[in-house]
Amino acid sequence: MPGVSNLSLVEGAFEELASELATYLDNIKGEGSTVSSDITPLLVEPEKIEQGQQTDKDAVLKKLVTASSVLNNAPERELQAAYNLLIHLISQASEPESTGIALGVLGTLFNTIQPEDDTRFHVLLAIVEVIKKSGNYETLRPQLRTLDSWVQQWELDAEDQRQLYLAVSNAASTAKESEDSYAYLLRALRTLQDDSSSTEARDLSLKALKTAVQNEKHFDFQDLTALDSIQSLRKSDQIWSELLELFSSESYEDLQDFKEANSTFLSDNGLNEEILDRKMRLLTLASLSVQASQTRTLPYSTIAKALNIPSEDVEIWVIDTIRSGLVEGKLSQQNQEFLIHRSTYRVFGENQWREVASRLETWKSSLVNVLAVIRSQKEEFIREKEAEISGGGIQGGQGYRPDRRQRNAPSALEVE
Repeated sequence: MPGVSNLSLVEGAFEELASELATYLDNIKGEGSTVSSDITPLLVEPEKIEQGQQTDKDAVLKKLVTASSVLNNAPERELQAAYNLLIHLISQASEPESTGIALGVLGTLFNTIQPEDDTRFHVLLAIVEVIKKSGNYETLRPQLRTLDSWVQQWELDAEDQRQLYLAVSNAASTAKESEDSYAYLLRALRTLQDDSSSTEARDLSLKALKTAVQNEKHFDFQDLTALDSIQSLRKSDQIWSELLELFSSESYEDLQDFKEANSTFLSDNGLNEEILDRKMRLLTLASLSVQASQTRTLPYSTIAKALNIPSEDVEIWVIDTIRSGLVEGKLSQQNQEFLIHRSTYRVFGENQWREVASRLETWKSSLVNVLAVIRSQKEEFIREKEAEISGGGIQGGQGYRPDRRQRNAPSALEVE
């Protein structure tokens, strides 16, 4: 039985590849299958294509996708290549309906395979690829809650896990779901920590770093700095490492110094200077808020100077920083101050742990004092109660004493 060549990158004319897949489907299904004969009349010969005629690709794809349910019976070694070929052909469809049919077929295949069978892994890759090409990421999102358990069931090695996480990341990126895309890119990168100095680890590290600094909603860079492959960039890509350090702990002014020292770095690497400046201003304000944790106030003038903005723009930037979740507080226009309720540490290292320990010790001392006051008040309350009870007992012991005339008066039972 002829198989399909094991290629993840498929090359060739649509007509040639469609004919190849149709023949393969006929061979799997066996006697009576007519996929090849059904699509042959729809395929335009090469010489006619040169003359301007076009194959009705959608009509061909509907027949191929409908027949592809038999791929569940394909040998495992040929399964992924067959899906790759099917997906490549589907990507050339002009009607969304063909993609919907493909997802339906692949979904049916996935559900008919035993849960612990790692063939499901290859089908899932195909599903993710179709979703990427269709941009319909929302259909994938609910299934991702089960992804970790699938990875365990299929006992995927690091390479296969990385392939799956990157596929999801790319699908999310195509759909403009930047947070999901970054999260799965980071997962893929973590599978390379045992080989953190490899070329692949370097390439993925740079991609993750670039994604993180350009993501307008991502402000926590400790997830990156903790990785060995990111630490390796200090030797292989010093400027990138310096840029990450800036966003991890430095200020807006430091970023400007970096841009002056590396005048073409941002443009050469496709980094959006406007996004980077805005993020650094927000992060700088967050750092100022942490530094002002004792007074709990930030003068407008301090903010304007640190962010290099006009005084009249301070409130806008404070509001943007609050919306980003980096700080909480309120503005005092009368006093020209930002009153800080909560601020976020950009880096949480040894110094921050010492500060937390110091605050906990202060809190502990305060609680001890509060307990001492409560204990003293309780003891005083007990003493007052005892005194009150004791005093009431003496008065009660004396009882009711009638005057002498009453005491000397005859009893009601006495008879004169």
